[in-house]
Amino acid sequence: VRGQRVLMRVDFNVPLDQGQITDDLRIRAAMPSIESVIGRSGRLILMSHLGRPGGKGIEPEFSLAPVAEHLRMLLPGITVHFPGDDAAGDASRMVKQGMSDGEILLLENLRFNAGEKKGDAEFAARLAEFADIYCHNAFGTAHRNHASMVAVPEAMVGKPHVAGHLLQRELTYLADTIENATRPFVAVLGGAKVSDKLGAIRNLMSLVDDILIGGAMAYTFLVARGESVGRSLVEEDMIEEARALLMVRDGATIHLPSDHAVAEAFDSAATPEIVAGPIPDDRMGLDIGPATRDAYSAILREAKTVVWNGPMGVFEFASFAAGTKTVAQAMADATAHGAVSVVGGGDSAAAADTFGLADRFSHVSTGGGASLQMLEGRAFRSVELLDEAN
Repeated sequence: VRGQRVLMRVDFNVPLDQGQITDDLRIRAAMPSIESVIGRSGRLILMSHLGRPGGKGIEPEFSLAPVAEHLRMLLPGITVHFPGDDAAGDASRMVKQGMSDGEILLLENLRFNAGEKKGDAEFAARLAEFADIYCHNAFGTAHRNHASMVAVPEAMVGKPHVAGHLLQRELTYLADTIENATRPFVAVLGGAKVSDKLGAIRNLMSLVDDILIGGAMAYTFLVARGESVGRSLVEEDMIEEARALLMVRDGATIHLPSDHAVAEAFDSAATPEIVAGPIPDDRMGLDIGPATRDAYSAILREAKTVVWNGPMGVFEFASFAAGTKTVAQAMADATAHGAVSVVGGGDSAAAADTFGLADRFSHVSTGGGASLQMLEGRAFRSVELLDEAN
Protein backbone atom coordinates (compact mmCIF):
# COMPACT_ATOMS: atom_id res chain seq x y z
CA VAL A 1 0.00 0.00 0.00
CA ARG A 2 3.02 2.35 0.05
CA GLY A 3 2.05 5.50 -1.77
CA GLN A 4 -1.40 4.10 -2.56
CA ARG A 5 -4.70 5.74 -1.61
CA VAL A 6 -6.78 3.25 0.40
CA LEU A 7 -10.49 4.05 0.68
CA MET A 8 -11.69 2.26 3.82
CA ARG A 9 -15.35 2.01 4.82
CA VAL A 10 -15.46 1.95 8.63
CA ASP A 11 -18.30 2.05 11.14
CA PHE A 12 -17.72 5.10 13.33
CA ASN A 13 -21.40 5.38 14.30
CA VAL A 14 -20.49 6.02 17.92
CA PRO A 15 -22.70 7.42 20.70
CA LEU A 16 -22.26 11.12 21.42
CA ASP A 17 -23.27 13.27 24.37
CA GLN A 18 -22.98 17.00 23.71
CA GLY A 19 -20.30 16.37 21.12
CA GLN A 20 -18.30 13.96 23.30
CA ILE A 21 -17.83 10.30 22.39
CA THR A 22 -19.17 8.16 25.22
CA ASP A 23 -18.09 4.76 23.85
CA ASP A 24 -15.23 4.40 21.34
CA LEU A 25 -15.48 0.59 20.91
CA ARG A 26 -16.20 0.82 17.19
CA ILE A 27 -13.27 3.17 16.61
CA ARG A 28 -10.88 0.96 18.55
CA ALA A 29 -12.16 -2.12 16.72
CA ALA A 30 -11.09 -0.55 13.41
CA MET A 31 -7.61 0.42 14.62
CA PRO A 32 -5.69 -2.73 13.52
CA SER A 33 -6.55 -2.05 9.87
CA ILE A 34 -5.98 1.69 10.22
CA GLU A 35 -2.58 1.18 11.82
CA SER A 36 -1.66 -1.45 9.22
CA VAL A 37 -2.22 0.94 6.31
CA ILE A 38 -0.50 3.99 7.75
CA GLY A 39 2.28 1.85 9.23
CA ARG A 40 3.09 0.66 5.73
CA SER A 41 3.04 4.22 4.32
CA GLY A 42 -0.35 4.04 2.70
CA ARG A 43 -2.54 7.13 2.31
CA LEU A 44 -5.70 6.25 4.18
CA ILE A 45 -9.11 7.76 3.39
CA LEU A 46 -11.78 6.82 5.93
CA MET A 47 -15.51 7.06 5.27
CA SER A 48 -18.37 6.42 7.69
CA HIS A 49 -21.85 7.49 8.67
CA LEU A 50 -22.99 8.69 12.10
CA GLY A 51 -26.57 8.78 13.30
CA ARG A 52 -29.55 9.39 11.07
CA PRO A 53 -29.26 12.77 9.36
CA GLY A 54 -31.81 13.65 6.68
CA GLY A 55 -29.49 13.51 3.66
CA LYS A 56 -29.98 17.22 2.92
CA GLY A 57 -26.55 18.56 3.77
CA ILE A 58 -24.44 19.06 6.87
CA GLU A 59 -26.16 18.82 10.27
CA PRO A 60 -23.58 19.80 12.94
CA GLU A 61 -24.93 17.42 15.59
CA PHE A 62 -24.10 14.47 13.32
CA SER A 63 -20.66 15.68 12.24
CA LEU A 64 -17.70 13.31 12.45
CA ALA A 65 -15.54 16.14 13.82
CA PRO A 66 -15.41 14.52 17.32
CA VAL A 67 -14.24 11.30 15.68
CA ALA A 68 -11.42 13.15 13.92
CA GLU A 69 -10.27 14.55 17.27
CA HIS A 70 -10.48 11.10 18.84
CA LEU A 71 -8.38 9.59 16.06
CA ARG A 72 -5.72 12.25 16.64
CA MET A 73 -5.66 11.26 20.31
CA LEU A 74 -5.38 7.55 19.48
CA LEU A 75 -2.71 8.17 16.83
CA PRO A 76 -0.28 10.75 18.24
CA GLY A 77 2.08 12.08 15.62
CA ILE A 78 -0.16 11.01 12.72
CA THR A 79 -1.77 13.70 10.58
CA VAL A 80 -5.56 13.31 10.47
CA HIS A 81 -7.16 15.64 7.93
CA PHE A 82 -10.85 16.54 8.33
CA PRO A 83 -12.05 19.09 5.75
CA GLY A 84 -15.63 18.89 7.05
CA ASP A 85 -17.34 19.44 3.69
CA ASP A 86 -19.48 17.00 1.68
CA ALA A 87 -17.82 13.57 1.69
CA ALA A 88 -17.16 13.82 -2.05
CA GLY A 89 -16.79 17.60 -2.08
CA ASP A 90 -14.09 19.88 -3.44
CA ALA A 91 -12.35 20.50 -0.09
CA SER A 92 -11.92 16.78 0.49
CA ARG A 93 -10.63 16.36 -3.05
CA MET A 94 -8.03 19.09 -2.48
CA VAL A 95 -6.80 17.37 0.70
CA LYS A 96 -6.71 14.02 -1.06
CA GLN A 97 -4.47 15.42 -3.78
CA GLY A 98 -2.01 16.83 -1.25
CA MET A 99 -1.79 13.86 1.13
CA SER A 100 1.57 12.36 2.02
CA ASP A 101 2.32 8.72 2.79
CA GLY A 102 1.17 7.66 6.26
CA GLU A 103 -1.50 10.35 6.56
CA ILE A 104 -5.26 9.98 7.12
CA LEU A 105 -8.18 11.82 5.56
CA LEU A 106 -11.52 11.38 7.36
CA LEU A 107 -14.45 12.28 5.13
CA GLU A 108 -17.53 13.95 6.62
CA ASN A 109 -20.66 11.91 7.43
CA LEU A 110 -21.69 9.99 4.30
CA ARG A 111 -25.38 10.29 5.15
CA PHE A 112 -25.28 14.07 4.79
CA ASN A 113 -25.63 13.15 1.11
CA ALA A 114 -28.93 11.50 0.14
CA GLY A 115 -27.03 9.38 -2.38
CA GLU A 116 -25.49 7.24 0.36
CA LYS A 117 -28.65 5.49 1.55
CA LYS A 118 -30.07 5.41 -1.99
CA GLY A 119 -27.00 3.57 -3.28
CA ASP A 120 -26.61 6.33 -5.86
CA ALA A 121 -24.12 5.46 -8.61
CA GLU A 122 -23.11 9.09 -9.27
CA PHE A 123 -22.29 9.76 -5.61
CA ALA A 124 -20.43 6.44 -5.47
CA ALA A 125 -18.42 7.27 -8.60
CA ARG A 126 -17.21 10.51 -7.03
CA LEU A 127 -16.08 8.62 -3.93
CA ALA A 128 -14.47 5.90 -6.03
CA GLU A 129 -12.26 8.49 -7.73
CA PHE A 130 -10.58 9.08 -4.36
CA ALA A 131 -8.64 5.83 -4.22
CA ASP A 132 -6.56 3.02 -5.68
CA ILE A 133 -7.79 0.32 -3.25
CA TYR A 134 -11.17 -0.32 -1.60
CA CYS A 135 -11.22 -1.80 1.91
CA HIS A 136 -14.43 -3.00 3.57
CA ASN A 137 -13.98 -2.81 7.35
CA ALA A 138 -17.52 -1.93 8.49
CA PHE A 139 -19.34 -5.04 9.64
CA GLY A 140 -21.98 -2.94 11.40
CA THR A 141 -23.31 -1.81 7.99
CA ALA A 142 -22.30 -4.85 5.92
CA HIS A 143 -25.95 -5.81 5.46
CA ARG A 144 -26.84 -2.43 3.94
CA ASN A 145 -26.72 -1.93 0.16
CA HIS A 146 -25.70 1.70 0.54
CA ALA A 147 -23.43 3.53 -1.88
CA SER A 148 -20.26 3.23 0.21
CA MET A 149 -20.86 -0.49 0.75
CA VAL A 150 -21.87 -1.64 -2.73
CA ALA A 151 -21.89 1.05 -5.42
CA VAL A 152 -18.38 2.30 -4.57
CA PRO A 153 -16.62 -1.08 -4.97
CA GLU A 154 -18.73 -1.71 -8.07
CA ALA A 155 -17.42 1.57 -9.49
CA MET A 156 -13.77 0.71 -8.70
CA VAL A 157 -13.42 -1.69 -11.62
CA GLY A 158 -10.02 -3.35 -11.87
CA LYS A 159 -8.89 -2.11 -8.47
CA PRO A 160 -8.39 -4.31 -5.37
CA HIS A 161 -11.44 -4.91 -3.15
CA VAL A 162 -10.27 -6.24 0.22
CA ALA A 163 -11.57 -7.01 3.70
CA GLY A 164 -10.19 -5.25 6.75
CA HIS A 165 -9.16 -7.07 9.92
CA LEU A 166 -12.42 -6.27 11.73
CA LEU A 167 -14.60 -7.64 8.92
CA GLN A 168 -12.43 -10.75 8.63
CA ARG A 169 -12.76 -11.43 12.35
CA GLU A 170 -16.53 -10.92 12.31
CA LEU A 171 -16.99 -13.27 9.35
CA THR A 172 -14.70 -15.87 10.90
CA TYR A 173 -16.69 -16.02 14.11
CA LEU A 174 -20.20 -15.46 12.80
CA ALA A 175 -20.03 -17.45 9.56
CA ASP A 176 -17.35 -20.07 10.17
CA THR A 177 -18.41 -20.76 13.75
CA ILE A 178 -21.97 -21.46 12.68
CA GLU A 179 -20.96 -23.58 9.69
CA ASN A 180 -18.33 -25.61 11.55
CA ALA A 181 -19.68 -25.65 15.09
CA THR A 182 -18.52 -28.17 17.68
CA ARG A 183 -21.48 -29.77 19.46
CA PRO A 184 -23.33 -29.31 21.70
CA PHE A 185 -24.24 -26.11 19.83
CA VAL A 186 -26.56 -23.76 21.76
CA ALA A 187 -28.28 -20.55 20.62
CA VAL A 188 -29.50 -18.02 23.19
CA LEU A 189 -32.14 -15.70 21.75
CA GLY A 190 -33.92 -12.90 23.56
CA GLY A 191 -35.28 -9.43 23.06
CA ALA A 192 -38.74 -8.02 22.64
CA LYS A 193 -40.16 -9.48 19.44
CA VAL A 194 -40.47 -12.90 17.82
CA SER A 195 -40.75 -11.09 14.49
CA ASP A 196 -37.21 -9.71 14.93
CA LYS A 197 -35.75 -13.17 15.53
CA LEU A 198 -38.03 -15.35 13.37
CA GLY A 199 -35.54 -15.68 10.52
CA ALA A 200 -32.73 -16.57 12.92
CA ILE A 201 -34.82 -19.19 14.71
CA ARG A 202 -35.86 -20.82 11.43
CA ASN A 203 -32.28 -20.96 10.20
CA LEU A 204 -30.84 -22.17 13.51
CA MET A 205 -33.44 -24.91 13.99
CA SER A 206 -31.51 -27.22 11.69
CA LEU A 207 -28.06 -26.17 12.92
CA VAL A 208 -28.09 -26.12 16.72
CA ASP A 209 -29.01 -28.59 19.44
CA ASP A 210 -30.82 -26.20 21.80
CA ILE A 211 -32.41 -22.77 21.53
CA LEU A 212 -32.85 -20.95 24.85
CA ILE A 213 -35.50 -18.26 24.57
CA GLY A 214 -35.91 -15.34 26.94
CA GLY A 215 -36.96 -11.72 26.92
CA ALA A 216 -40.42 -10.51 26.01
CA MET A 217 -40.44 -12.73 22.90
CA ALA A 218 -40.78 -15.74 25.24
CA TYR A 219 -44.32 -14.67 26.15
CA THR A 220 -45.54 -14.99 22.58
CA PHE A 221 -44.22 -18.56 22.57
CA LEU A 222 -45.85 -19.29 25.92
CA VAL A 223 -49.22 -18.04 24.66
CA ALA A 224 -48.73 -20.25 21.59
CA ARG A 225 -48.30 -23.15 24.02
CA GLY A 226 -51.55 -22.25 25.76
CA GLU A 227 -50.18 -20.56 28.88
CA SER A 228 -51.39 -17.36 30.56
CA VAL A 229 -48.86 -14.51 30.59
CA GLY A 230 -50.85 -11.72 32.25
CA ARG A 231 -50.01 -8.27 30.88
CA SER A 232 -46.69 -9.37 29.37
CA LEU A 233 -45.79 -8.14 25.90
CA VAL A 234 -47.21 -10.49 23.25
CA GLU A 235 -47.14 -10.22 19.45
CA GLU A 236 -50.62 -11.42 18.63
CA ASP A 237 -49.87 -11.73 14.91
CA MET A 238 -46.89 -14.01 15.62
CA ILE A 239 -48.63 -16.59 17.80
CA GLU A 240 -49.30 -19.00 14.93
CA GLU A 241 -45.68 -18.70 13.72
CA ALA A 242 -44.47 -19.44 17.26
CA ARG A 243 -46.85 -22.41 17.53
CA ALA A 244 -45.54 -23.83 14.24
CA LEU A 245 -41.94 -23.60 15.48
CA LEU A 246 -42.82 -25.36 18.72
CA MET A 247 -44.36 -28.23 16.73
CA VAL A 248 -41.16 -28.95 14.75
CA ARG A 249 -39.86 -32.32 15.88
CA ASP A 250 -36.74 -32.88 13.74
CA GLY A 251 -34.78 -29.78 14.71
CA ALA A 252 -33.36 -28.08 17.76
CA THR A 253 -35.09 -28.27 21.13
CA ILE A 254 -36.73 -24.93 21.99
CA HIS A 255 -36.57 -24.13 25.71
CA LEU A 256 -38.97 -21.60 27.27
CA PRO A 257 -38.97 -20.04 30.75
CA SER A 258 -40.69 -22.06 33.48
CA ASP A 259 -40.74 -19.15 35.93
CA HIS A 260 -40.57 -15.40 35.74
CA ALA A 261 -39.65 -12.20 37.56
CA VAL A 262 -42.81 -10.12 37.27
CA ALA A 263 -44.12 -6.71 38.30
CA GLU A 264 -47.31 -4.65 38.08
CA ALA A 265 -45.74 -2.16 35.68
CA PHE A 266 -42.74 -1.57 33.41
CA ASP A 267 -40.89 0.49 36.00
CA SER A 268 -37.25 0.53 37.08
CA ALA A 269 -38.39 1.01 40.69
CA ALA A 270 -40.71 -2.03 40.64
CA THR A 271 -40.01 -4.85 43.09
CA PRO A 272 -39.73 -8.20 41.28
CA GLU A 273 -41.97 -11.08 42.29
CA ILE A 274 -41.16 -14.65 41.27
CA VAL A 275 -43.97 -16.58 39.59
CA ALA A 276 -43.78 -20.20 38.46
CA GLY A 277 -46.22 -21.19 35.74
CA PRO A 278 -49.06 -18.88 34.66
CA ILE A 279 -48.52 -15.16 35.22
CA PRO A 280 -51.38 -13.37 37.07
CA ASP A 281 -53.59 -11.12 34.96
CA ASP A 282 -52.36 -7.96 36.71
CA ARG A 283 -48.63 -8.76 36.32
CA MET A 284 -46.14 -8.65 33.46
CA GLY A 285 -43.00 -10.70 32.99
CA LEU A 286 -39.78 -8.64 32.92
CA ASP A 287 -37.11 -11.33 33.37
CA ILE A 288 -36.65 -15.09 33.52
CA GLY A 289 -36.95 -16.58 37.00
CA PRO A 290 -34.33 -18.45 39.12
CA ALA A 291 -35.40 -21.96 38.04
CA THR A 292 -35.08 -20.97 34.38
CA ARG A 293 -31.73 -19.34 35.06
CA ASP A 294 -30.48 -22.59 36.59
CA ALA A 295 -31.85 -24.72 33.73
CA TYR A 296 -30.37 -22.48 31.03
CA SER A 297 -27.03 -22.27 32.85
CA ALA A 298 -26.81 -26.06 33.06
CA ILE A 299 -27.29 -26.37 29.29
CA LEU A 300 -24.75 -23.63 28.59
CA ARG A 301 -22.10 -25.15 30.85
CA GLU A 302 -22.13 -28.28 28.65
CA ALA A 303 -22.01 -26.34 25.37
CA LYS A 304 -19.01 -26.30 23.05
CA THR A 305 -20.38 -23.57 20.76
CA VAL A 306 -22.73 -20.75 21.82
CA VAL A 307 -24.25 -17.83 19.91
CA TRP A 308 -26.17 -15.16 21.83
CA ASN A 309 -28.44 -12.46 20.45
CA GLY A 310 -30.84 -10.63 22.74
CA PRO A 311 -31.20 -10.18 26.53
CA MET A 312 -33.27 -12.42 28.80
CA GLY A 313 -35.11 -9.53 30.41
CA VAL A 314 -35.05 -5.80 31.02
CA PHE A 315 -31.38 -5.83 32.02
CA GLU A 316 -31.32 -2.02 32.02
CA PHE A 317 -33.37 -2.20 35.26
CA ALA A 318 -31.11 -3.52 38.04
CA SER A 319 -33.98 -5.46 39.62
CA PHE A 320 -34.58 -7.37 36.38
CA ALA A 321 -31.01 -7.95 35.22
CA ALA A 322 -30.38 -11.28 36.96
CA GLY A 323 -31.54 -13.47 34.07
CA THR A 324 -29.34 -11.83 31.45
CA LYS A 325 -26.38 -11.65 33.83
CA THR A 326 -26.69 -15.33 34.85
CA VAL A 327 -26.88 -16.51 31.25
CA ALA A 328 -23.92 -14.29 30.29
CA GLN A 329 -21.91 -15.65 33.20
CA ALA A 330 -22.70 -19.24 32.21
CA MET A 331 -21.52 -18.49 28.66
CA ALA A 332 -18.32 -16.96 30.00
CA ASP A 333 -17.72 -20.04 32.18
CA ALA A 334 -18.26 -22.31 29.18
CA THR A 335 -15.77 -20.23 27.21
CA ALA A 336 -13.21 -20.63 29.98
CA HIS A 337 -13.61 -24.40 29.58
CA GLY A 338 -12.97 -24.36 25.85
CA ALA A 339 -16.28 -23.40 24.24
CA VAL A 340 -16.45 -20.90 21.39
CA SER A 341 -18.86 -18.09 22.29
CA VAL A 342 -20.13 -15.41 19.95
CA VAL A 343 -22.14 -12.43 21.19
CA GLY A 344 -24.27 -10.63 18.60
CA GLY A 345 -23.97 -6.86 18.82
CA GLY A 346 -26.61 -4.42 20.02
CA ASP A 347 -28.25 -5.11 23.38
CA SER A 348 -26.31 -8.34 23.93
CA ALA A 349 -22.98 -6.57 23.55
CA ALA A 350 -24.21 -3.75 25.79
CA ALA A 351 -25.24 -6.28 28.44
CA ALA A 352 -21.89 -8.07 28.25
CA ASP A 353 -20.15 -4.76 28.75
CA THR A 354 -22.49 -3.72 31.58
CA PHE A 355 -21.70 -6.91 33.51
CA GLY A 356 -17.95 -6.65 32.87
CA LEU A 357 -17.90 -9.91 30.91
CA ALA A 358 -17.15 -8.69 27.36
CA ASP A 359 -13.53 -9.86 27.46
CA ARG A 360 -14.54 -13.35 28.58
CA PHE A 361 -16.25 -14.31 25.32
CA SER A 362 -14.54 -15.54 22.17
CA HIS A 363 -16.02 -12.70 20.15
CA VAL A 364 -18.34 -9.75 20.73
CA SER A 365 -19.73 -8.45 17.45
CA THR A 366 -19.74 -4.77 16.50
CA GLY A 367 -22.88 -5.15 14.41
CA GLY A 368 -26.29 -5.90 15.89
CA GLY A 369 -28.39 -5.94 12.72
CA ALA A 370 -25.62 -7.49 10.63
CA SER A 371 -24.93 -10.27 13.14
CA LEU A 372 -28.64 -11.10 13.35
CA GLN A 373 -28.88 -11.34 9.57
CA MET A 374 -25.90 -13.69 9.56
CA LEU A 375 -27.72 -15.89 12.08
CA GLU A 376 -30.58 -15.87 9.58
CA GLY A 377 -28.22 -17.31 6.97
CA ARG A 378 -28.33 -14.30 4.67
CA ALA A 379 -25.56 -13.35 2.24
CA PHE A 380 -24.28 -9.76 2.04
CA ARG A 381 -23.73 -8.11 -1.34
CA SER A 382 -21.03 -5.91 0.19
CA VAL A 383 -19.02 -9.02 1.10
CA GLU A 384 -19.67 -10.84 -2.17
CA LEU A 385 -17.99 -7.94 -4.01
CA LEU A 386 -14.64 -8.55 -2.26
CA ASP A 387 -11.86 -10.19 -4.26
CA GLU A 388 -11.52 -13.27 -2.06
CA ALA A 389 -15.21 -13.73 -1.22
CA ASN A 390 -15.57 -16.90 -3.30
